[in-house]
Amino acid sequence: MRFDDLGLNSDLLKTLSEKGYEAPTPVQQKIIPLILRGADVLACAPTGTGKTGAFCLPLIEILSQTPSKARMIRCLILVPTRELATQVSDNFKAYTKHNKLRVGEFIGGASIVQQKQVLAKGIDVAVATPGRFLDLYESGCVLPTEIKNVVLDEADRMLDMGFLPDLKKILGALPKMRQTVLLSATMAPEIKKLAQDFLMSPKEVMVETPSSASENIEQFFVFAPKAPSEAAKLRQKVKIMMEIFKKHAISSAIIFCNKKHHVDKTADEMRKSGLKAEIIHGDLTQARRNKSIERLKSGEASFLVASDVAARGIDIMDLPCVINMDIPMNTEDYVHRIGRTGRAGAKGRAFTMVTADTNDQAHEVMQLIGKKIPFINDWAEGEKNLKGALGANPLKKKEEKNPSKQESPSREEVSAQKKESRPVWERNPRGKSQIQEKEALPREKRKPWKKHQERPGKAVKGFGDRLPDFMK
Repeated sequence: MRFDDLGLNSDLLKTLSEKGYEAPTPVQQKIIPLILRGADVLACAPTGTGKTGAFCLPLIEILSQTPSKARMIRCLILVPTRELATQVSDNFKAYTKHNKLRVGEFIGGASIVQQKQVLAKGIDVAVATPGRFLDLYESGCVLPTEIKNVVLDEADRMLDMGFLPDLKKILGALPKMRQTVLLSATMAPEIKKLAQDFLMSPKEVMVETPSSASENIEQFFVFAPKAPSEAAKLRQKVKIMMEIFKKHAISSAIIFCNKKHHVDKTADEMRKSGLKAEIIHGDLTQARRNKSIERLKSGEASFLVASDVAARGIDIMDLPCVINMDIPMNTEDYVHRIGRTGRAGAKGRAFTMVTADTNDQAHEVMQLIGKKIPFINDWAEGEKNLKGALGANPLKKKEEKNPSKQESPSREEVSAQKKESRPVWERNPRGKSQIQEKEALPREKRKPWKKHQERPGKAVKGFGDRLPDFMK
């Protein structure tokens, strides 16, 4: 199938041809016709499958054929992170090169005054994070009466980030007669409940499972031995990472850490080794985050050390590798992290560091993707293999002990336990006599209180020359 077969207008086809796109991806083949027919869509589409184009292209087609009223917002796209908002906004602007559609980006961390000015001039498409869009709506800057097309992209992530109350407020304020498209990398029960509440008879699209979507990504676990402190553990992981770069000839990668201060320290260690590393996490301003991404895209930097804020929404062409310094706290984020590589059919590699403490999480990751991930630990000092640290089979969870199969204690052990459970004076008669003698001692009698006697010529310190009546 080609894009010509999907019923897109000539201007849009011209743009796609200029960008070198000829054939739609499987997710685009399934979703584009449904959106063009006006149906609500509930799609499970993993990252890196072309799902952004799957809703951008048909929405541009619909908006191009419908006249706008006073440049009011006609299409709303809600995304969980600023980076994803920028990516979607850039895609819309690129696809509307030959169409007269205005696109606005509304995210936290940017000037709300400038965003209000953009709204005042009029736009057709609003790409926003839920919190900022709700702020603009409640301040009276957004009139939602003309919004007839809504997209909830990465809906599972929005729920994970606690945006459900905001989503309910926003969707409740929109016109009832609208088209809603909900996309998620995973289809959790919460997603189905959201679809049931706000979508009308949606067409369900199950494109690929996370495991099949990442078949072009080689995945490895790397064992990291124990360390005496958190700082020592991080330095050890950085050392292992440098060995990975050297052994596999990796010249560019995104490195994910679970903690913000680990992002800073990892980047510092990499710079000391002469590597050009940028950072991105939630404490940085939006301008600083954008600069880090642009430096990686332009080649000014070769490595980006990031927290999970960058797990979704960063689209780097031909990124060869992803390093997970830790297994993500939310196991499902693993799919989105490694999805930064191996995009658009390209090959990629993902290395995830595992410790003895995170064996269970490693097992959960393999259950999620539906396949076994091999361990490589050639450089793990003091550990020739994983059997010593993770058990005979590191892929198998430890079995709980069955109390019924435990060995019965010996007669000597039972006797010792009974002795320990007895009162101290039964175990030590001498101690009992000492306790009794101590308790038999009579208490000291308190001396009777003597009424204060006034002494002529003597002043009471602190009360002047006279003793107060209440002390007499």
